[in-house]
Amino acid sequence: MGMVETVGLVLHPQRDSKVAIDTIVEWARARGVTVYGLPDEVGRIDCSAVAVDTDTLVECADLLVSLGGDGTMLRTMRLIAGKPTPILGVNLGKLGFLAEIDVDDLSIALSAIDNHHYTVEPRMAVRATLPEGRTVTAFNDIALVRIPGDGLSAVSISVENHPFVRYAADAVIVATSTGSTAYSFSAGGPIVSPTVEGFLVVPAAAHSAFNRALVLSADETVSLEVLPTSGRLAVEVDGAIGAHLFPGDQLTVTAIRAFAWVVRLGTTSFYERARRKLRVNGSAEVD
Repeated sequence: MGMVETVGLVLHPQRDSKVAIDTIVEWARARGVTVYGLPDEVGRIDCSAVAVDTDTLVECADLLVSLGGDGTMLRTMRLIAGKPTPILGVNLGKLGFLAEIDVDDLSIALSAIDNHHYTVEPRMAVRATLPEGRTVTAFNDIALVRIPGDGLSAVSISVENHPFVRYAADAVIVATSTGSTAYSFSAGGPIVSPTVEGFLVVPAAAHSAFNRALVLSADETVSLEVLPTSGRLAVEVDGAIGAHLFPGDQLTVTAIRAFAWVVRLGTTSFYERARRKLRVNGSAEVD
């Protein structure tokens, strides 16, 4: 990233980000940097921010700043998907995994970016083509989730066109390394380093005899076929419903390397965040 001339802001829909916004706007003003915001958000920023549509934000910003939590960070990543524009995640409120810094560290972070004292780290995505031909992209996970009262999520998993396992579960989750600490984790999946280029297939509350997760390489393709015994399923893309599937429908999921880039300032590591957030401690036997 050369000189930052334009900064795009993406805001959490509710959380108050006034302190963070003021800090960014002041920093920008002092350097002759233009601040862009989305039309429905710019009114909350400052009269000095320029309202632009999503396409312009994506095309023109040298740096994107996500103000919120992990959900805002995921939304920012999906907005920018496939572009090398780095994203700085700023945490408002509770500790997250994806945001790099808290509001208090914002001034220091912006100076570090000015002085090129930062690194960027790639984040992988998973992409699925829906039966109607539309594609969806997720940075955490794509999940095939049962609808209460409609029967289980009964799904056949094939890797590289080889049938491997059939799950009957509350949900079947396809997660990135980043998503390993989200829904996948609550379903008993492993914690995966964000630098691992691979993805997970994890059943949640499996009713099948085989209930283990799979770890696939970023180069492999996984197909999920909704079995005749399955209920109607919701396809959740990073937690939002993207479509519904019916018995006989098939979904093919592939990994996309380096689909977004995040700014790392080296203040905390993924493992420190995981320990705090997931309350990782030893067992009673070691104390």
